Amino acid sequence: MYISINSENPQPRLINQVVECLKQGGVIVYPTDTTYGIGCDIFNRKAIKKIFQIKQRDSRKPFSFICSDLSEVAHYAQVSNFAFKVMKRHFPGPYTFVLEATKIVPDALSTKQKTVGVRIPDNRICQAIVEALGQPLVTTSANISGEETPEDPRIIHEQMGHLVDYVIDGGISMHEASTVISLLDDNIEVLRQGSGDTSWIGE
Repeated sequence: MYISINSENPQPRLINQVVECLKQGGVIVYPTDTTYGIGCDIFNRKAIKKIFQIKQRDSRKPFSFICSDLSEVAHYAQVSNFAFKVMKRHFPGPYTFVLEATKIVPDALSTKQKTVGVRIPDNRICQAIVEALGQPLVTTSANISGEETPEDPRIIHEQMGHLVDYVIDGGISMHEASTVISLLDDNIEVLRQGSGDTSWIGE
């Protein structure tokens, strides 16, 4: 299903409709502050497996997930004082921070080294979805692995609308994905340069 949600004031009725779908194991395409993402409830194994299949992605490459705030991040990742300060300064924003996972994180979303990637995008639609869901949302770019992610949700709907439950139109997206930064052992390491500025590192 293709639906438009107001990017400034997301309609609660539509948000609740999407969240109900997620609670039942649905898979959605939704806007972030970078590219469009494809996601599901992080505790639904079937839905996570479906996203791996849709993206044709190696199951050994886990997905990141979106949290509603830093207190929720601390529930799923080991957050040191250093990591907290960095994330507080740059969330919400176009970054994925890699941290050590807590035991609650499903195996499909953590690496062999038990690390996770967490996001808090600066986008009211996905923030509203995560808050209403009450737990994190899987996030990965809405494309086939190795291919570019369309900026126009109508094109995404043409390409994969038949594979997901909802495609949410929240306007045209950015071209670049998030910047991925490791904060393991209180060291800052850029793993992927994306739309998030990194000129602050080393200041």
